[in-house]
Amino acid sequence: MKRLLWLGVGLAVGAIVVRKVTRKANEFTPTGIATSLSQSAGGLVESLRSFVDDVREGMAEREREIHEAFAAGELYDDQFAELRDGTQGRHASEDH
Repeated sequence: MKRLLWLGVGLAVGAIVVRKVTRKANEFTPTGIATSLSQSAGGLVESLRSFVDDVREGMAEREREIHEAFAAGELYDDQFAELRDGTQGRHASEDH
């Protein structure tokens, strides 16, 4: 009875090992490599799309903030004080 049990365990382990080795070997066939590259390229394209979407959202948010600040007069007072005072021209001529 013990021999039959160990025979069954050996067959099960052997079947699992053969399946894993076969899957790994299929990864190195031309079809397996093409599938892997296709999945990698798809992931790269999706990552790039996600990045572009994030950048667009950030740009839209910043643009909205700038419009709100400009409408409130904050943008002109804080960031463009040099233009209002005429000091930017002096800095530009000193650099040359």
